[in-house]
Amino acid sequence: MPELSRLKKYAAHPLVFGTMLLTAAGLAGRIIGFFYRIFLSHTIGAEGMGIYQLIFPVFSIGIAFCGAGVQTAVSKYTAEAAGASRCPQVCMYAGMVLASALSLLCACFIWNSSDMLAIAVLDEPRCAPLLRILSLSLPPAAIHACINGYYYGLQKTAVPSVSQLLEQVCRVACVYIIYRVRSSRGADVTAAMAVWGIVCGELAGLLFSLTVVRFAKCGAHLFHTIKQIALFSVPLTANRVLVNFVNSLEAVMIPFCLKAYGYSNKDALSIFGILTGMAMPMILFPNVLTNSVSVMLLPSVSQAKAQKNQALIRRTIRRTVGSCLVLGFASTLFFLLAGPFIGKYLFANTLAGVYIRTLSFICPFMFLTTTLNSILHGLGYPAMTLFLNLSGCLLRIACIRLFVPVYGLRAYLYSMLASQILIAVFAVLFLNRSAGKIRN
Repeated sequence: MPELSRLKKYAAHPLVFGTMLLTAAGLAGRIIGFFYRIFLSHTIGAEGMGIYQLIFPVFSIGIAFCGAGVQTAVSKYTAEAAGASRCPQVCMYAGMVLASALSLLCACFIWNSSDMLAIAVLDEPRCAPLLRILSLSLPPAAIHACINGYYYGLQKTAVPSVSQLLEQVCRVACVYIIYRVRSSRGADVTAAMAVWGIVCGELAGLLFSLTVVRFAKCGAHLFHTIKQIALFSVPLTANRVLVNFVNSLEAVMIPFCLKAYGYSNKDALSIFGILTGMAMPMILFPNVLTNSVSVMLLPSVSQAKAQKNQALIRRTIRRTVGSCLVLGFASTLFFLLAGPFIGKYLFANTLAGVYIRTLSFICPFMFLTTTLNSILHGLGYPAMTLFLNLSGCLLRIACIRLFVPVYGLRAYLYSMLASQILIAVFAVLFLNRSAGKIRN
């Protein structure tokens, strides 16, 4: 009975309960997204998936620019305000003002520059109308991120979890309705319907959050708080934009180099769509578990560092490495055996099964780097995670540029494995050296 009471007390802890709630929402969202990808692969085809996936580099940079750093800043200052018994809503208001201004600026740029971005950057003119639609999702996404940051700062994850799930459900429902309407009229079904789904999903998440959030009159220090959040979010935003820019460059280069290898524009987009729209989401599916573990690792490692508990830090690193390797190798074995079945019978694409089987070997190292990055943050080494992640991206970009035009997509798949091994090995070496410096 004492063990049961301790377990109940542990589960009731805001961090643990919040992590469990986010994990449940994330898992449900991944399951919905999995079947959604299957639906898209059957309706818009591999080439349509390629065109659809090609706009996400622009979207990720836009989100990083107008929402990512501000959300983290809102979360930090909300927690501080709540701890000091000040009005925490002022942090949310300040973040919403900043995010609204940045997102409107970014949305206008993408809308007006869609043709230039599609031709000069993405090398695909058919992406231009999709980018214009996508730009409409940035303001609601940025404001929604600030509300989520406010609740994270209060250690209340119910609203972000429900809004995340609602956003996914509305996205899928919107796309399905558009598909049924266009099909009944005999109209073409294109990737545009999937982009409208993103817009509808972001709007649904925002409207839900605005409905349940508690507003209060506390605007006395609004301008001072705006300045605080802006200054704090600048380096965070710069880091996010830099990482997303390098990742986006990697994604944009793949179809370009596949065409240099000898594929036609249609075949290059189809292969890109199969890889990024079918195979990679499948490989990333188990990562929802390691993401949740990462949330729990950061505060525990931070506390151990503050106490200079070298033994606990070493034990945490050792257990993390062992657990991630077990989960990773189990996932590798599953995808090795089930990859062809998943590709043939779920995505109706045998090439997707080939890519899933090839990518299965990155699972142990990918899961390991997710959790090791969290430990590095907990120990106070965010610059090291940035350096490692950028090093991995640059390695993949070099392989894309040098080897994909000669050896095809196999070179990129092998570069993904090499980069994940590189990041994991150097993270383990750095953590072992850093843990040794901490003295009891």
